[in-house]
Amino acid sequence: MGEYKDKEQSENEYWSLKENEKSWQENKYQKTAERFGLRKDVFSSDTEFKIKPLYTPLDSQNINYKKKLSFPGEFPFTRGVYPTMYRSRLWTMRQYSGYGTARETNNRFKYLLKQGQSGLSVAFDLPTQIGYDSDHQLAEGEVGKVGVAIDSVEDMKILFDDIPLAEVSTSMTINAPAAVVLAMYIVAAEEKGIAPEQLSGTIQNDILKEYVARGTYIYPPEPSLRLITDIFDYCSQKMPGFNTISISGYHIREAGSTAVQELAFTLADALTYVEAALKIGLDIDDFAPRLSFFFAAQMNLMEETAKFRAARRLWAEIMEEKFGAEKKKSKLLRFHTQTAGTALTASQPLNNIIRVTIQAMAAVFGGTQSLHTNSYDEALSLPSEEAVEIALRTQQIIAEESGIADVIDPLGGSYYLEELTDTFVEKSRKYLNKIDQLGGMIEAIKTGYIQREIQESAYQKQKEIDQKKKVVVGVNRYQTENHNSGIELHQLNPDLETDQIADLKKIKNSRDQKKLQKALKAVKSTAKTNENLMPAIIQAVRARATLGEINDQLREVFGEYQNRNI
Repeated sequence: MGEYKDKEQSENEYWSLKENEKSWQENKYQKTAERFGLRKDVFSSDTEFKIKPLYTPLDSQNINYKKKLSFPGEFPFTRGVYPTMYRSRLWTMRQYSGYGTARETNNRFKYLLKQGQSGLSVAFDLPTQIGYDSDHQLAEGEVGKVGVAIDSVEDMKILFDDIPLAEVSTSMTINAPAAVVLAMYIVAAEEKGIAPEQLSGTIQNDILKEYVARGTYIYPPEPSLRLITDIFDYCSQKMPGFNTISISGYHIREAGSTAVQELAFTLADALTYVEAALKIGLDIDDFAPRLSFFFAAQMNLMEETAKFRAARRLWAEIMEEKFGAEKKKSKLLRFHTQTAGTALTASQPLNNIIRVTIQAMAAVFGGTQSLHTNSYDEALSLPSEEAVEIALRTQQIIAEESGIADVIDPLGGSYYLEELTDTFVEKSRKYLNKIDQLGGMIEAIKTGYIQREIQESAYQKQKEIDQKKKVVVGVNRYQTENHNSGIELHQLNPDLETDQIADLKKIKNSRDQKKLQKALKAVKSTAKTNENLMPAIIQAVRARATLGEINDQLREVFGEYQNRNI
């Protein structure tokens, strides 16, 4: 593109174009708009600025190609993190899955791999997410409902039974008890003869967004950060192919944030994790290459594409300018995308197939490294096999038939897209500066600033839907009767909780109690020091300590967080 004034046209041509645009605006656009009207009085967007009716080279006149865009695989990576992108290798196709028992989820994993899925993604049930065993009184009625129940390493071994862990990349959406779940994954692989350095995948391990968007936290922020940096340290030495964190904007967006807030708050979380790691003496270029991100893909195709491009540029600039990262890999923002759960509708659920397709295209246009496409029936139940297959086929059709993957950053150079990308960078920097003024992300969370910003955005969006200013097809316009007829929903095993608790009881009764108590005591004593907790947790897992038992030791030392901004 170059600098418009200096390289593309002479100054006379620039002013001529400016006059032509003004004349078109006044004599063509405005007069036609007055005659036929416009669909909206003001065309606005999630980036909170007015959308012009037309974008021209005048909107891109100050773009310095080398500084702001450059080439794929070159700083600031706006156009992609790798030189060949999808021309060499398609994104990893992950279908987030988990329900009931480990055996049921294992069967679903095998089905998906047979259908062409290239990576696994594990959803855990609510008790597992907050560090309780299935037999805990607070787990009653929740076991295996929104994900798979994992109580011990035995469950983890069943979850990945007959799956080649050295060959398949695994993503695990777990946060507060991430260290324990990762330890179970390590031991499960170890007992299959697979060493930690052979494992690849991602552990979400992002606690800060839990305080503002999801609520599955256990410990206060400070000890939670300690657990995260312990994972950074351990994996940098033992698991070089494993992503130690997936810093998640997805849940922030699902809670109601705007696209700009999603980007800014996610990067603010990431900066907090980087600073915490540096504080304990880790070198930026030792751990930064294994940081990864997780974003939502919502309905506005162009905005979402711009958001992903802006994220890469911002992160590269921050890592170089603020932290002095030298390795190229330390500056790469690699990310997973999931299509938007909140965009799915229970009415006319087959419409969700189209919604998911648009969102998935935005992720691919934006250069995602892996992608989950939601199933059309998820607003009604856990996904059926048919719905999951259609969701996976959506990715495969985009990859193999659409032509989108043939060209790197195919929308790059669009006057509108480049203006949007710059807007995301500018508005996100304003949020980052505001958070910095408040004392950082943890202070911004403790004072409720982040929560209030998200809540206000969610309120405004819902108000627009209720007032029909924002159309949701099949919900507030184009409604029909009998919109769910003929759809077969997935049914959970009604005995799954009883079965899971029975299996857990067998494990607890078969353990070497002396070895178990020694391992649990070591977890508690290590938590009182500054030593890395991962070796002690791994040893406890080997002794068949359960998720709840290990987290109980940590609760006694760290305490539990009480969110006073709910």
